[in-house]
Amino acid sequence: MDIGKLTDQAKKLIDDRGGMDSLKEDAMELKDIATGEGSLTDKAKAAVDAIKDPGAEGDAPAK
Repeated sequence: MDIGKLTDQAKKLIDDRGGMDSLKEDAMELKDIATGEGSLTDKAKAAVDAIKDPGAEGDAPAK
């Protein structure tokens, strides 16, 4: 396993989603969904929708 190649791929994925700030916003949004009200099914659907849109709700990905 080439750790350098794996690291480069991870960096590329993060950059494609808008960078570290976007990644942090995604994590906070998922935390809010997980600790919020609703059934597990509702939370799962909300999490899928949140992951499809990088960054905070309503933010466009930075290019």
